[in-house]
Amino acid sequence: MSLYKNLFKQTAIYGIATVVPRMFSFILTPLYTDASVMNIAEYSKVQVIFSWLVLFNVVLAYGMETAFFRFFHSDNKKAVMSTSTISLFWSSLLFLSAALLGRNYLEKLSGIDVEYITYTIWILVLDALVIIPFSRLRAEGRPVFYALIKIGNVAINLGLNLFFLISLPKLAAQHPGSFLSSIYVHDFEVGYIFVANLISSLTTFLILLPHYLKLSWHFNSELWKRMMVYALPVMVAGIAFAINETFDRILLDYLLPAAQAEKDVGAYGACYKLALFMTLFATAFRLGIEPFFFSHAKNENAPQTYALITKYFVIFGSAILLCVVVFADVLKILFIRSEEYWEAMTVVPLIILANFFLGIYHNLSVWYKLSDKTKMGAYISIIGAVVTLVLNFVLIQYISYVGSAIATICAYGTMMFISYRLGNKYYPIPYDVKKICLYLGLSVTLSCLSFYIQIFRETYIFGIVSLMVFMFIIYKGEKETLQKILKRK
Repeated sequence: MSLYKNLFKQTAIYGIATVVPRMFSFILTPLYTDASVMNIAEYSKVQVIFSWLVLFNVVLAYGMETAFFRFFHSDNKKAVMSTSTISLFWSSLLFLSAALLGRNYLEKLSGIDVEYITYTIWILVLDALVIIPFSRLRAEGRPVFYALIKIGNVAINLGLNLFFLISLPKLAAQHPGSFLSSIYVHDFEVGYIFVANLISSLTTFLILLPHYLKLSWHFNSELWKRMMVYALPVMVAGIAFAINETFDRILLDYLLPAAQAEKDVGAYGACYKLALFMTLFATAFRLGIEPFFFSHAKNENAPQTYALITKYFVIFGSAILLCVVVFADVLKILFIRSEEYWEAMTVVPLIILANFFLGIYHNLSVWYKLSDKTKMGAYISIIGAVVTLVLNFVLIQYISYVGSAIATICAYGTMMFISYRLGNKYYPIPYDVKKICLYLGLSVTLSCLSFYIQIFRETYIFGIVSLMVFMFIIYKGEKETLQKILKRK
């Protein structure tokens, strides 16, 4: 069982590298939703810009990160490292040139101020340039350094946000004519958010700059072609994921009347943040598990290992789902300052469950990554994106962000189901379907009862008892396996 302990160690460190930065960023939600800092219309604008940022991050990476891991363990490591780095370096510079030249056109097309577009372009490029340096740290087993850089990046971003949005206005008012008053711009809250992101991205790039300075800069065109064949379907899948994850904010902004969009996009985006706990768990798990899947693919008992890992992912995820839903009203008071955002709380269980489905899908997707059928992953993601787009276009005009939440859960649920069925055909894994469905179904049922039945939601007694019952059932069902894992070295 040392295999599982090593996986747990890796996942724990990568989890810290993911959880701590995102928790830092989560602290920004109370700041952004504080009416004294910015109003809901401004927060809506931030949500829309960040949605575009997520989409273009995927395009600029074009699947090269996943391709790097796929070929790093099977080809010449130095060649994979230099070829992937050079590819992303030149593609990023080409994007930078084209985007800066066409930013005025982008302003007309998107309705976003050109100044914000400029900041976003530079952030995108800097983030693309550190993809391979970060991947190298993971591949070489340096999770601690990886975690320190990730945490440092967000700590700088957090500190600058607090300075620009809280301290700087006060200091400028107290010291008129000073340097601080000269750099303070009134009603520039949205701009300061992106300035903070830009500075933190630049700092991260400078820390990882030695990767470029020590690189051999040898480009293997034959290897690059093979990597691109593997990577491009991953990019398509990534674009589809970006559509599923954030494009609903863009569609809400586009499809709703302007006055309603300024309110609904912000409320939906703020309440969506409460799904962060599930997202953190799923992301940390994926970061730890992806290199593990590739490095242990040739083991004879690999399918059994993957099956056990997936079951315990569902167990932990089900517990997180139930816990967050039970205490959702406590979390909203802590993290969403203004009550005008709370009207979107009704979507919280749906969004958390949707992100849980996405996490399960990532675990199930091992079959197409290990069998080099990444095109299948792209097809599944495209189906999910189509479900997202169709349902959003149909439902938003009638039920606004509730339609977006329904679309998200339907999309991820469809992807999860299709991946499971195809995985049984191309790379059979003996999942414990009976227990997985039992734990998931029980968690969903108890969550819905505790949240949507008002008397249960108000007293918390039912929710707390539900948590205790759920954990007891898990203990009874997994007692023997847990004892084996803990006793074996």
